[in-house]
Amino acid sequence: MSSQKPTQIKPFRKAAVLGAGVMGSQIAAHLANAGLEVFLLDIAPKEGSKNDIVNKAFAKMLKMKPSPVVHSRVKNRIKTGNFDEHLDWVSKCDWVIEVIIEQLDAKKSLMAKLEKLIQPGTVVSTNTSGLPVHKIIEDCSDNFKKHFLGTHFFNPPRYLKLLELIPTEYTDPGITNRVAHFGRVHLGKGIVTAKDTPNFIANRIGTYSMMLSINALDDGYTIEEIDALTGLLTGRPKSATFRTADVVGLDTLMYVSENLHAAIPEDEERDTFKTPKLLKNLVQSKRLGSKTRAGFYKKEGGEIKSVNAETLEYESAKPLDIGNLESISGVKPLSKRWKALFESNTRAGEFIRKHTAKLLAYSMNRMPEISDYPADVDHAIMWGFGWDMGPFHIHDWIGSENFLKEVKALGLNVPAWYDSMQKDGNTSFYKTEENGEWAYVPGTGYKQIDQQPDQPSVAFYKATDGRTEIWNNEEAGLIDSGDGVLIYEFRSKSNTLGAKVIAGLMEATDILEKGDYRGMVIANDGKNFSVGANLGELAYSAQTGDFKTIERAVYNFQMAIQRIRYASKPVVCALRGRALGGGCEITMGADNVVAATETYIGLVELGVGLIPAGTGTMHMAARAMENAATLHVSHIQPFIQKAFETIAMAKVATSAHEAIELGYFKPDAIVVMNEDRRIHAARQEVIRLYEQGYIPPAVRTKILVTGKPGYAALSTAAWSFKEAGYITEYDAYLAKRFAHVLTGGDLNSPAYVHEDYLIDLEREVIVSLAGEKKTQERIHSILTTNKPLRN
Repeated sequence: MSSQKPTQIKPFRKAAVLGAGVMGSQIAAHLANAGLEVFLLDIAPKEGSKNDIVNKAFAKMLKMKPSPVVHSRVKNRIKTGNFDEHLDWVSKCDWVIEVIIEQLDAKKSLMAKLEKLIQPGTVVSTNTSGLPVHKIIEDCSDNFKKHFLGTHFFNPPRYLKLLELIPTEYTDPGITNRVAHFGRVHLGKGIVTAKDTPNFIANRIGTYSMMLSINALDDGYTIEEIDALTGLLTGRPKSATFRTADVVGLDTLMYVSENLHAAIPEDEERDTFKTPKLLKNLVQSKRLGSKTRAGFYKKEGGEIKSVNAETLEYESAKPLDIGNLESISGVKPLSKRWKALFESNTRAGEFIRKHTAKLLAYSMNRMPEISDYPADVDHAIMWGFGWDMGPFHIHDWIGSENFLKEVKALGLNVPAWYDSMQKDGNTSFYKTEENGEWAYVPGTGYKQIDQQPDQPSVAFYKATDGRTEIWNNEEAGLIDSGDGVLIYEFRSKSNTLGAKVIAGLMEATDILEKGDYRGMVIANDGKNFSVGANLGELAYSAQTGDFKTIERAVYNFQMAIQRIRYASKPVVCALRGRALGGGCEITMGADNVVAATETYIGLVELGVGLIPAGTGTMHMAARAMENAATLHVSHIQPFIQKAFETIAMAKVATSAHEAIELGYFKPDAIVVMNEDRRIHAARQEVIRLYEQGYIPPAVRTKILVTGKPGYAALSTAAWSFKEAGYITEYDAYLAKRFAHVLTGGDLNSPAYVHEDYLIDLEREVIVSLAGEKKTQERIHSILTTNKPLRN
């Protein structure tokens, strides 16, 4: 390990956000999520309390779904004020972000005031999305200009990864680096540096793609057909084109497109940004999308209908006439699906070819206007619009030959640098070499893609220095990542926990203990850590009445969790996304977890007619005792009650911070804002635990359970939930079976029990529930429709 100290970049500690609208209030919330003290200011109304506008905006932000804050305490870090009385608060801040109305004169006036109030060295930035950044500070001093740049967050700031930085010619590179580092590490952002051009990178390309899709209505495609082709099928958000437009707001979309149209007189595709007649008509009739409950779509009588472009009436969806998408949707990976779609001799293929060729040509022709780097354009689209790939990835997937054929058919123009690229035999924008990933840069050639040292993926370790897995089976592998740290990766479908994954975990732990290693990280590169147990395996055994196989599988899972808990070397889980059921239970067995802020974890087994039986119930009972102030039943019961309600209602934490509050994570769990840093942080935690002289935890030989008196209280709570309509009768039955284990089974009074006693109870109850008809119906629903059944 290197002894060289990393370069320290001073983090921001106190910030002011000027403007409390939809974006301003959410940016303030996300800064507070990162631990900053934040001042949120807005204009004072002409009458009433001068804080009325900002306080109403703040209250509205706190009610947003999904929530902009990662836990309830975040709001305490935000102090509201108004420009009349509190603008001088900026003198206490090291970062000031302007998010006021998109009017140049208003922004310039505010900058003049700020220059008189801020302390030397304070960074000031603007969140403008449509105004030239350099014009906002053209009347300011040179020193002010050195500390100023554009910081373009995307809505919603907590959930969308992109942060575009727009330095001007005056911006000190050190300031840009400081904001980039803070944004990446502390705000969890993917940073792209954009040029000061209209709508920067993501909105310029993303809006063009959206307008192409809307204009396809003129080619005879329906709203539903276009959304089918621009959604999950092609690696884009489920909301696709028209649902996304409704969510964004049709008035907002029209404003963006009109602003772009006016700002790019030399753009060869300028007319694509003209407001389509249908969009204009909907805005004029006040049908603005989700906020008015009518836009391109409208829900009527439980049915989602789409607008007729001619009559403006809402009609039921017509059958899709774009070929057999089912066969193409099953093509994996996504790269092969794109190629299959592009080459498809169907109306779907016609749409994909025209849309893709125009999007690629437009993106190429914006180089170097908006950016020098195609990879940055891809990142901007992926992080800002939620695509699984960018335009230049798509180019490589469909192939340059296919692309150029469509360019010729449509009469499109590509830039001279692309012609030179092809003549030089460089037919793709990306290539993989032994020493890493490379991306093509116009006028330069291939440049190695920078790998942040604290953002390694599992794949990175497998591709570095010729390393290979030291053990694997069909669904898992073990990698030596260096520094004496192993990484156990499971990669089953949806990262489910089947027999091979569990057997692999046992084998990996054996290798860990026998070899010269410090510890092990459990991680994978999936969007979700794990969606839980492999229900397909369980369902097959239940339907055939093979309950001995179910019991053996549950026992093996329990022993694997216990194996990592009591291993002689530390084991740490690194997770992001969903960690449900068994995925949650694995983390409970680990010495610690490193979780991305956006980790959604829960013991949701009751939703499929089961109970947590991978030591999860035992852990919740033990933690209730360990969290109580004393070993008195009256002090333990509130924690038991909380655990019961959490699991009976199948609550899933909406952030890693909430997971700590719900008891899924221990209080010392490590939370990282940037999900890509989780594996690095987990490796560091393994090393820390090992170097401090690691000793496994003691076996829990005396867990105080509440017995039948505690069961009675929980049973009453289940009855209350059912009577209130929160749960069904079968839910109540399941809750009581869970309570039976949580309180120690048939014990007449509170007693101390060994952890193995509770583990055996878990297994006994889950095997019996697997034979219940309603449980089997719930599992069947999940497996066939991916939707829970409340029977």
